[in-house]
Amino acid sequence: MTNQIQARTVIIGGGIMGCSLAYHLCKEGETDIVVLEKSELTSGSTWHAAGQITHSVSHYSLARMAAHGTDLYPQLENETGQSCSWHGCGSLRLAYLDAEVDWLHYTASIGRGIGHDMEIIRPDRIRELHPFYNLDGVKAALHTPNDGHVDPAGVTFAMARGARMMGCRILRNQRAIGMKICSNREFRIQTEQGEILAERVVNAAGTYARQIGAWIGLDLPIANLLHHYLVTETVPEFQNLEVELPVVRDDQKVSGYIRMEQQSGLIGIYEKANAATVWDQGTPWESENELFEPDFERIMPWLENAMERMPVFAELGIRRVVHGAITHPPDGNMLLGPCKIPNYWLCCGSQVGIAWGPGAGKYLAQWMTHGAADISMNSFDPMRFGARIDDIYRIEKAKEDYLLRHEIPFPNLDRPGCRPSHSKTTPLYDVLRQNGAVYQDIGGWERPYWYATGNTPRQHIESFARTRLHDVVGEEVRQLRAHAGIADLSAFSKLELSGEHADQYLSRISSNRIPTKQGSISLTYLVAANGRIEGETTLVKLEENHYYLVYAAAREAYLFHWLKSQRLEDENITLGNFSNEIGVIMLAGPASRRILAECTNTNLDNTNFRWLSAQTMKIGETENIRAMRVTYTGELGWELHIPMGQMLRVYTTLMNTSLSQDIVHTGSASLNAMRMEKAYRSGHEITSEVTVAEADVMRFSRERGFQGARISTAEAVRWKLAYLKLEEPNNSQSIADPLGGETILHENQPIGHVSSGGYGYAIGQYLAFGYVKPEFALPGTELEVLILNTPRRASVIADAQFDPENKRPRSDD
Repeated sequence: MTNQIQARTVIIGGGIMGCSLAYHLCKEGETDIVVLEKSELTSGSTWHAAGQITHSVSHYSLARMAAHGTDLYPQLENETGQSCSWHGCGSLRLAYLDAEVDWLHYTASIGRGIGHDMEIIRPDRIRELHPFYNLDGVKAALHTPNDGHVDPAGVTFAMARGARMMGCRILRNQRAIGMKICSNREFRIQTEQGEILAERVVNAAGTYARQIGAWIGLDLPIANLLHHYLVTETVPEFQNLEVELPVVRDDQKVSGYIRMEQQSGLIGIYEKANAATVWDQGTPWESENELFEPDFERIMPWLENAMERMPVFAELGIRRVVHGAITHPPDGNMLLGPCKIPNYWLCCGSQVGIAWGPGAGKYLAQWMTHGAADISMNSFDPMRFGARIDDIYRIEKAKEDYLLRHEIPFPNLDRPGCRPSHSKTTPLYDVLRQNGAVYQDIGGWERPYWYATGNTPRQHIESFARTRLHDVVGEEVRQLRAHAGIADLSAFSKLELSGEHADQYLSRISSNRIPTKQGSISLTYLVAANGRIEGETTLVKLEENHYYLVYAAAREAYLFHWLKSQRLEDENITLGNFSNEIGVIMLAGPASRRILAECTNTNLDNTNFRWLSAQTMKIGETENIRAMRVTYTGELGWELHIPMGQMLRVYTTLMNTSLSQDIVHTGSASLNAMRMEKAYRSGHEITSEVTVAEADVMRFSRERGFQGARISTAEAVRWKLAYLKLEEPNNSQSIADPLGGETILHENQPIGHVSSGGYGYAIGQYLAFGYVKPEFALPGTELEVLILNTPRRASVIADAQFDPENKRPRSDD
């Protein structure tokens, strides 16, 4: 090797994801970039994409990304001179079922606040827009007139050209063959033509991403699924059309999409059975512009439906079949962001690269350049998977995601694949299941979501509207507040921090003052130098220079590595992860002290065991239990942090006192309802897109003394978190509640969006948090929230709606 190149950033992969990131990094002023492509640009999965892009996305962050694509593509050709073939024909997503109609209304509730042009239309209007589609059984459609499709290669070449025009170097026909991390943390990339030294690397290698990640010890949970689309012979009925027909997305019958391809028809199918993977052990390096033989048997039921839905196709032949590989991660969300290797970023795992690629590049470029994006990137965190990842998990979960591609994306949709075989479970898993636990996946943990009692089926209830689960959860809340509730809260991250500089380290990154007395507890926010909040943690001082940190399991790996990255070179600290070794049982409610008192000799009164303090105690025969007098319920209670192997013994002890008969098992759904009545923020409110002031958590913050304090505590000007109380739906409205992402209105104008919510059983009304323009966050402000696309009156409130003076958790009864 004789050549050596240096660059600040090397992006491996010249498909839509890599070229989009290069283009948007240059837009952010980062131009010392090399894009490294083993063959020609787009030669992986990009070139054979169907090229559609839609606003019909029921996920706030993805909706923002899709919006950027539809804004960018029509103007990219003028900017770069490269043809993109933008077809702004619009699209229709059809609904046959009531639940699908609800889904369309939910999507519109999100899109309104982002500025998406969308409308729910009935069959007569659908027929006007698309006279050739068989609408038997169709109830409605979501019409998104600004959707369209592009030439995938054209838009990729355009972004590559745009990046080149701003200074980026693009090296084609130069395959990376290896990578090493230097002692100074730079990367030495071996290619067929020489070496490249880089300060940071981005893996945007598509179907090769796993192999390239493996060079430095990463095992990326991505598999390659095969997807068909077919192009018919010329359709006579299309030849004299003056306007291109909208793309039709038919999730029920076709499980895919149908559109015009010039004067022909194009049919794309995501079959709902027998999903097929390819290259399970690695993509051949010699693969280029690769397609596979059609498997008509696999797709035939949906292909027959497509012909029945589009009778003008029925007598035509198939001119071309594209059967290519597309990457799928376990949950459908891309892998965007940093990983456990410093300065190594991921931009891969995209199942819809043409639609999502522009937004992915934009927001990842913001994150890489400024330390945070303008949207929450938590759902794309490459380290979000806490389950045991092996080839079985990687492939089976990717197949599951493929099969769900055109299913209704219900809120809290259950994805049962590889569970609980690959999940983290506690010793209470079986006994809680026997008590009716319906489990959900939280950061790879099995956590009870709710408990089925009596004749209630022990299965997930999925809907956009209010269901019988409403009353089940309400009963859990009522019984806990009347007596006591018990919950397995092991799905938390549990870290220990020690060392001679632990105090100064924590003080620098924590918004709140760190606890000074042994056994004291504080809630604090972890703040980056740019003033954005990286996470929330409960902080316990165990002894001098020794702390215990507890935070959400979904952010475990990301925050663990972020915390390690914040250590200064001269700071002596040790950070250990004990999440799998420590289980957590919550006992809360007015009887919790009396129940616990029968199991321990520890004095539990307010004098000896004050609120927001921790002690080590013995329960029954189990020692070394870290008891913390905190709960998420707003009631008197304790979290018991127990050696994992002793959880069942402690649970059995607690459930066998004279007062245990009336203990109710509680799941995360009831805990969420109780936290909303106490106005406790969750991870939906606390993300790296907001500051301490914007999240309205200044009461947990100093004015100065921590990194980023000046920015983080400055008066909110972009948005601010508001606490809302909603009126109950009237007789003309759907019995439904906001689920997250919905638009908040003032005088019919969008001014924000809902971040999370829950029903307030004590007040009989729904409560929500939402980020709004600061002038609308004042208590008493009258607003509206779009719920299933219908405005519902809401008002901003100031205080917790249950026990606002916090007397119950401090009770000495």
